[in-house]
Amino acid sequence: MPGDSQFQVQSWPGIACLSPSLPTWEPPARGWHWAPCWSWLVVFQNKVLDVDGTKVKLQIWDTAGQERFRSVTHAYYRDAHALLLLYDVTNKASFDNIQAWLTEIQEYAQHNVVLMLLGNKVDSAQERVVKREDGEKLAKEYGLPFMETSAKTGLNVDLAFTAIAKELNQRSTKAPSEPRFQLHDYVKREGRGASCCRP
Repeated sequence: MPGDSQFQVQSWPGIACLSPSLPTWEPPARGWHWAPCWSWLVVFQNKVLDVDGTKVKLQIWDTAGQERFRSVTHAYYRDAHALLLLYDVTNKASFDNIQAWLTEIQEYAQHNVVLMLLGNKVDSAQERVVKREDGEKLAKEYGLPFMETSAKTGLNVDLAFTAIAKELNQRSTKAPSEPRFQLHDYVKREGRGASCCRP
């Protein structure tokens, strides 16, 4: 019988928090809800996924990437197994800050941390200022899997966490003779909405 696995996942630097439980917000769509987070440093949530017969528990710490908390976030991502770098496609500054966050990750995170780049708010096509191609180019430059998401509609949100869970689970349970899980290929194959969300 397969065992259970538990991993820490953190997301930033977007200005959205992942939290389904605050009473003033709408009920979460598909179990996830991202809402503005201006006053909190970190929002925490557990998510259990079934990955190939193994229950994988993700502890998700959303640091919201606010520049004023940058020095404090080092403590949170030092022990993270995976980091989701999230930028807002309607906010060029959030995209421009990704390289600074990657520098921080190289200095403070574990050397084998799983990284993924996400462009969020693709449902806001009229306000988009960061092209999909820009995200793809940055991801390629750093060797990161990339996809665009919409927390509002749920586009690719579950996929991002499932892909991370599959990668982490495979790393912890794979026998040397088993083929390696291909995170980049999985994201490209399973991602939805690429053509609908181009500027």
